[in-house]
Amino acid sequence: MDIFLTNNLTNKKERFVPRDNKNIGMYVCGPTVYDDPHIGNARPLVVFDILFKLLKNKFDNVSYVRNITDIDDKIIKSSREQKISTKELTDKVTKSFLEDCKYLNCENPTHQPKATEHIDLMIEMTNELIKKGFAYENNRHVYFEVKKFSDYGQLSNKKLEDLIAGSRVEISENKKNSEDFVLWKPSNKDEPFWDSPWGKGRPGWHLECSAMSKKFLGKEFDIHGGGIDLVFPHHENEIAQSRCANQTKVFANYWIHNAFITMSNEKMAKSQGNILKIKNFRKKISGQVIRLALMSAHYKQPLDWNNKLLDNCQSTLDKWYRVYSQDIKSIKLTDEILKPLYEDLNTPGYIANLHQLYEKANMGQNKELFLSACKFIGLLNENKEQWENYKKINASITVTDIESKIDLRNKARANKDYKEADRIRDDLLNKGVLIEDKDGKTLWKFK
Repeated sequence: MDIFLTNNLTNKKERFVPRDNKNIGMYVCGPTVYDDPHIGNARPLVVFDILFKLLKNKFDNVSYVRNITDIDDKIIKSSREQKISTKELTDKVTKSFLEDCKYLNCENPTHQPKATEHIDLMIEMTNELIKKGFAYENNRHVYFEVKKFSDYGQLSNKKLEDLIAGSRVEISENKKNSEDFVLWKPSNKDEPFWDSPWGKGRPGWHLECSAMSKKFLGKEFDIHGGGIDLVFPHHENEIAQSRCANQTKVFANYWIHNAFITMSNEKMAKSQGNILKIKNFRKKISGQVIRLALMSAHYKQPLDWNNKLLDNCQSTLDKWYRVYSQDIKSIKLTDEILKPLYEDLNTPGYIANLHQLYEKANMGQNKELFLSACKFIGLLNENKEQWENYKKINASITVTDIESKIDLRNKARANKDYKEADRIRDDLLNKGVLIEDKDGKTLWKFK
């Protein structure tokens, strides 16, 4: 059975035809490690983990590369605010990120390169672009000249002028044109730097992924993935600089992007002040609940994150654990069972099949099949005792209870009944829930 994926390069669902059946390559943009990951960051982790599993099930040799960006303006800004070095910050956040991946039961990628360990490759690629006439240096800055690449905007399916008008383009007197983007920039005295032909400086964000994907997957490879917010400018710029530096007609054949996670129909983002950090769930809710919730909508569709979703996933897994057994060995799944995943990673369709398989397993039929199908997408990975322990912890208060109590507290505050509002706050605190009033909203997290 063939795998079909929605390719953003063509805006079509296409049959996946690898460049080489014996060597599949997939590159996914990983985190910029300036702050702990939130639930919105978790979606691509799970989406591409499932795709990795599916590819490995069909092909013998699959290389999955997910980078870690550990040098960036946001990192420098955050380290200054916290009064620690960029190395201390990135080590701390990287550790938290990897713990989140484990919590969500995501497999380790084949390679997980850090940007700071490949600066030499970025300098080399920048030199190539200058030599070939696609980049220029001015005042220790190096820029890619966008007008030199005729296919610019192909991924976004927009004209260059539309892309510029609809996006925040960095203004600089060092540029020839406003749309040109930075490949290399000088560092200030108190910032991390590397020696280069253009002085002490550091690479631009877009350049990092082009250099590292080339090292681990070559000039051309099969799949490039990430969140939908990366289409422009990041992925558009990756295509431009990679194709021009390597003189190829293709960079990646299939471009796969997952949609946003929302809360109350607003994108979950730090700028919105509505983020939920993954680490704050670790002690209270099984990572399987989060994972199942992330799979409950198709990856191309927005997913609204709410208490009802988590409660439903908790109940589903609790039911499925009734037929769990450590003694049952996994069996190889047929294409018929995996069919929804072959059809553009249709996780809701696959979960619907799991419900049907559970009904049979609950009657003593094909338990091996049900449990194997669950484990294929990273569910039922904890033993029954571990699951029950999470249930006991979570039994003190549910997400629904938390939201309900916050609503009651907000009403009490509106009525100026501050004594009652404080009582509810203290009650939540005693149950391990911290609340914070910020910008007219009440945010909460587990201690």
